[in-house]
Amino acid sequence: MADKLSITKERAAELIAEYGKNANDSGSAEVQVAILTERIRNLTEHLKANPKDNHTRRGLMKLIGKRRGLLKYIKNRNIDDYRALVKKLGIRDNI
Repeated sequence: MADKLSITKERAAELIAEYGKNANDSGSAEVQVAILTERIRNLTEHLKANPKDNHTRRGLMKLIGKRRGLLKYIKNRNIDDYRALVKKLGIRDNI
């Protein structure tokens, strides 16, 4: 069950390759936001099937808060990068 809620190493490598500056760039804010977004989507699907799973819901809220902080950092650093990232990930711009 934990494998379905998290992302695989292969998927993380794909996200790093797509959003990172190079193949080893797993620490930049853009890559972290992309990985968090993938995890949030997986947890959202899980909660649709299991609406009473409050422990997972709390973890989801923590991930959303972490992503919100990273997005705020990116927005303050460079608004154009922020807009491009939000559009590419397909998330709402509500910061």
